[in-house]
Amino acid sequence: MTTKTSGQGRPAATFARPSRATSRLLLSLLLAASAALPAFAQQATPAAAANAPALVPDAMTLPDRALMFANDINSLLVSGKTSAVAADYQPTDGKVKSVLQRALALLGTPYRWGGTSPDKGFDCSGLVSYVFRNALGVELPRVSRDQARTGELIADKSELAEGDLVFFGKRGRVDHVGIYVGEGRFVHAPSSGKDVMVSSLETGYWSGKYMQARRVAGI
Repeated sequence: MTTKTSGQGRPAATFARPSRATSRLLLSLLLAASAALPAFAQQATPAAAANAPALVPDAMTLPDRALMFANDINSLLVSGKTSAVAADYQPTDGKVKSVLQRALALLGTPYRWGGTSPDKGFDCSGLVSYVFRNALGVELPRVSRDQARTGELIADKSELAEGDLVFFGKRGRVDHVGIYVGEGRFVHAPSSGKDVMVSSLETGYWSGKYMQARRVAGI
């Protein structure tokens, strides 16, 4: 802010125009704040949600959201604010961070049944296999029902930690998998016509389909 003398001899305040960098920073802060408003998103009408997709945290598919999550993943891991993570769990040698960065960088990739690559698209288990192979060199079974028999069973949902595999299904049969990213959310390739996205594990469709979780050996 600067001042100059007005016609009546009193100093008048003037404000410098915000720079482009400042405007971008403000926009980023608004996007981050919008992701923290699940209550607002749940109360919004379908029409309002369609007109304001950036305010709906259960369907984050835009590339800038991927970048935002990838850049901020370190603070997510060390902030201690992820209430769904076991208090005594600590990431091993940055492996969890590598898994989450790799997965979140794929937000917006189209779903494709049988897909296993960013170029052609992913199905749910193809996404999980690709992420662990490229982030850690870990080979997982190709289909979700076999992945559900891999690693350590996490019996208590409250003990979920970032990087755990979360499984969904019906009538006791696993038919979907994603990767837990903390704060009650997971990244996954949902179904035909949709893209890789982050969804809520606590509310909505997937909360009712949740079956179990597994922790891959070595992370």
